[in-house]
Amino acid sequence: MDSLAVAVSVRFQDGKSVEDLSWADTSVDLLGSAAPWRTFRWYREQKHYSGTYWSATTRDHVIYESRLELTKVLFADFDPSVHGIVAQPFLMRTVVAGKDRKHIPDYLLITEPGPVVVDVKPRRRLARPEVAFTFDWTRQAVESRGWQYEVWSEPPEAELENIRFLTGYRRDWLFCSKVLDELRQADLDGVLLGDVVRWLPTRPEPYVRAAVHHLIWTHDLRADLSRPLSSSTVLRRAA
Repeated sequence: MDSLAVAVSVRFQDGKSVEDLSWADTSVDLLGSAAPWRTFRWYREQKHYSGTYWSATTRDHVIYESRLELTKVLFADFDPSVHGIVAQPFLMRTVVAGKDRKHIPDYLLITEPGPVVVDVKPRRRLARPEVAFTFDWTRQAVESRGWQYEVWSEPPEAELENIRFLTGYRRDWLFCSKVLDELRQADLDGVLLGDVVRWLPTRPEPYVRAAVHHLIWTHDLRADLSRPLSSSTVLRRAA
């Protein structure tokens, strides 16, 4: 697909918008400052669970329109390579097979390797012809710029539960800085999660346990998140 055949429209935080920009020439900075394209609504008996999530990455709220979208936001917020999360960043328009097509991706992630455009869809719906068709031309448009395109479906359950649990420790201002510093200086490589409190015997145990989980969230400490976190989880120093 010729990238010049794709146009994008972007809405900003002040309510203003620009339309029909050349996809190939629209900067990441402009897209990264976008407001959600769709109007965020709550209504009685709606099928999707919508809400807002406070992101430690953006220091602001990010919207989601389903629980599955929320899982993507949680994983993106936990990913240290992600520096920006934009919900419903733009409206794409093009002509495919002689017909006008349009699509609003769910998220734009600003990452160290480069921009990632994300669509979220339950795995059971990926094989539907209309879904596959839309994602195919969207992928071609995104990859024509050298960007990454990702279709996000249900993540592994254990990893999801661990990251969901760790989000409770994402707010850095809630933790004692002295406890965090002492844990960073301690040799915790190979120590069991349940034994960390012994390394700071003069500090209140709840402070230490909370700080350790925050350091896992910030990737100062690593743990195997493919299995449920427990007192027997082995901690590793970040490389």
